[in-house]
Amino acid sequence: MTLTLTVSDDVRSLAPGFTHVVIEAHGLVNGPTTEDSSALLDDAARRLAVRLDGRAPHEDPHMAAWREAYTAFGSKPSRTRNSAEALAKRALSEAGLPRINLLVDLYNAISVAHLIPVGGEDLDRIQGGMSLVRATGQEDFVTVAGGEEVVEHPDAGEVVWRDEVGVTCRRWNWRQGPRTRLAEDSTSALFLLESLAPMPVADVETAGAELAELLEKFSPGARITVHEPRTP
Repeated sequence: MTLTLTVSDDVRSLAPGFTHVVIEAHGLVNGPTTEDSSALLDDAARRLAVRLDGRAPHEDPHMAAWREAYTAFGSKPSRTRNSAEALAKRALSEAGLPRINLLVDLYNAISVAHLIPVGGEDLDRIQGGMSLVRATGQEDFVTVAGGEEVVEHPDAGEVVWRDEVGVTCRRWNWRQGPRTRLAEDSTSALFLLESLAPMPVADVETAGAELAELLEKFSPGARITVHEPRTP
């Protein structure tokens, strides 16, 4: 794997049931949302409704586990939902799922259909290796507010993804920074599927395989590697 990903011992202790599947992809084709990617999002919303069978997203055991993890590092999960729960809530609302761009649509569809947090990072914009750590509170997180670039700092103890420059995603998978987001001109990407017990590792593998198939379908000729699930 070109990029090194590490999980700190502090995070391992906080969430011993954490597992992640990494997909590395090069030679991708991105662009605006298409009819096909939009249809995938609609289908994912239908699959989610069947999966939940009338329950709210936070009542799913996997989402409940994420809420417990967020509470453990001092975040209020009803205010800062993990990415999968936030997307699921949107999918079940009248507004429906957002359409961002082709690659983001693909991984959002997998996230919703499998009710698992999935993120995508532009490999060409990541500086050095990536680490999942508990923040000191001094790290920089560059984001945009009111159309202007601003620098925030995570709370001390907050779980964040970061590279050598700063935080790339706050509160584990709650908010991604614009620096490493997949833009329409992105051609290399890292996709990260994250789960907690009680979700079986096999379910994470299935979601990863489905995402890899979609990437191959929408980017013929892309070089895609699915790395083995990693558990602390």
